[in-house]
Amino acid sequence: HLQLVESGGGLVQSGGSLRLSCAASELSLDDYSIGWFRQAPGKEREGVSCISRTDGGTYYVDAVKGRFTVSKDSSKNVMYLQMDSLKPEDTATYHCTIDARRPCQAVRDFGAWGRGTQVSVSS
Repeated sequence: HLQLVESGGGLVQSGGSLRLSCAASELSLDDYSIGWFRQAPGKEREGVSCISRTDGGTYYVDAVKGRFTVSKDSSKNVMYLQMDSLKPEDTATYHCTIDARRPCQAVRDFGAWGRGTQVSVSS
């Protein structure tokens, strides 16, 4: 059955970097728009980044532009989120997510997602 499994989270100081990975099974990431959303305790889910299935274009929420980079390795069927210059407000559980129909701007509402990986940024 479809599986998305995230890894790479952890505790890092403000200004540090992390790279999240998401391994997919029973599907090809090339058939979907793929991305990441995050959710912090007591806050709404926030779409973070996405790669469009249709044209390969990328989307980033304003809060992470210039700091985060989304990518994928089709040969490994893995997607990544490189996070640089991390801030305490980036602290959240990060989920990879996919959808065959919705546009990247709706990444927070994509139809399938993994269990998530915790990112904690200390000040």
